[in-house]
Amino acid sequence: MTRTSEPQGLDSGVRVAVSTVIFSVRRDAHDEPVLSLPLVRRTRDPFDGRWALPGGWLDAAEELDTAASRTLAETTGLTPSYLEQLYAFGAVDRSPTRVVSIVYWALLRSDEVDAQVAAHEREGDAPENVEWFDATDLPPLAFDHNDIVEYALWRLRNKVGYSRIAHGLLPDEFTLADLREVNETILGKRLDPANFRRQVDTSNTLIPTERFRTGSHRPARLYRYNRDVELADRGPLPSRH
Repeated sequence: MTRTSEPQGLDSGVRVAVSTVIFSVRRDAHDEPVLSLPLVRRTRDPFDGRWALPGGWLDAAEELDTAASRTLAETTGLTPSYLEQLYAFGAVDRSPTRVVSIVYWALLRSDEVDAQVAAHEREGDAPENVEWFDATDLPPLAFDHNDIVEYALWRLRNKVGYSRIAHGLLPDEFTLADLREVNETILGKRLDPANFRRQVDTSNTLIPTERFRTGSHRPARLYRYNRDVELADRGPLPSRH
């Protein structure tokens, strides 16, 4: 497992780390969709042996977004399709030493997870001590990481109702049933299909294609997202911040 380097040029006694909560909708043993996230088992104190969010130290000359992508790749081997800064966690007692964590949350399709993991296995450089967990049923994590995941879930569930954030968990083309399933998995509840369709039709976020998915049921039209609508509203902030 690749370890991130120690912080450089930080003399105040406060260390800055970057962590990421990366969500994906994965299938369980019963082929049911589960909102999942990867965790990394710690191999040193504090919290030796405890599961934790992927992350590492911020280098002094490194942009925050770059650090989030780098530490995620080093600890899990994953490159997300969507990455957004979530919050800064800096309670004085969150770590034995003074550490402020800049936390990101990310999204990645399940098939992209499988493809990226398989690529690392072929190259023989797959990160160790990584496992996927149900995001709503986690063991006690290191530091305050349970609280961080809970906050990331709250943010995701709030955004799914008014943005096209679910697109980060879907292929380029999908059926309304696919989209409803992702929304149900994120929200943890069933949605009425007719009401869901009406809400989608009035959202102006989807564009119907001329293609259909065929199978045992009647053909289902495939949709794609309107790319003029952002995954999430960043307000006046530029993409680099």
